Amino acid sequence: MDPMTTQTSHQIRSTTVLPAHRENVELHTADGLTLVGELAQPVEPDGTPRTPSATLVTFHPLPTHGGFMDSHVYRKAAWRLPALANLSVLRFNTRGTSSPRGTSEGEFDGGEGERYDVAAAIELAEFRELPNPWLVGWSFGTELVLKHGADPGIEGAILLSPPLHRATDADLDRWAEFGKPLVVLVPELDDYLRPDEARRRFARVPQAEVIGVDGAKHLWVGESAVRRVLDEIVGHVLPGHPLPLPTHWEGALPDA
Repeated sequence: MDPMTTQTSHQIRSTTVLPAHRENVELHTADGLTLVGELAQPVEPDGTPRTPSATLVTFHPLPTHGGFMDSHVYRKAAWRLPALANLSVLRFNTRGTSSPRGTSEGEFDGGEGERYDVAAAIELAEFRELPNPWLVGWSFGTELVLKHGADPGIEGAILLSPPLHRATDADLDRWAEFGKPLVVLVPELDDYLRPDEARRRFARVPQAEVIGVDGAKHLWVGESAVRRVLDEIVGHVLPGHPLPLPTHWEGALPDA
């Protein structure tokens, strides 16, 4: 990994990148596409790889409205959670989506062809033997999780700002039957689905835990909103992990 700067205490800001092993990866879909992504994994203080406690497989917001693997909550999750919570974080661009990492093959398909993208992400986690995979969807990504993510190999799913536009009651019923945990974070001021309505819609999924977040908006803008999201993710994926997550890093940082 990159050389480290002198060890000291660093406040964790929106641009802070904490130590991890980061590698570019490719996902291969059953319909013949190559998708581009990045896998961030925890390391020991000397930079050697460390076995993660769990894995986040992330699905980004709507690519036709600016969503991609670097959407800010996921970028910060990948920058922080390997070091702060011993989690691996897989990010990738769904079909036809571009980011600085590159462009995934194919074309946006409104959540239907993306079923193969979801399967490819879960398969990569399985192939790499990444432990305890949880799916994390944000906005459009929640639709992909609800429609296509009920795979027996996952531990559960976390939804950020679900609009429930493409996902139907039949999809919710499938999750109810699936039985795995479903955590739903709903901003108080969301543009599409707010907490009271979310509780009504998700009531058909007995294991769903709907959490309203006061003052938050659909895009989770601001460091306090991001920290709340990351704390909720860690608290559900790793019960008993100390929270809130630290706001300072006591150690070296990778060089830019």
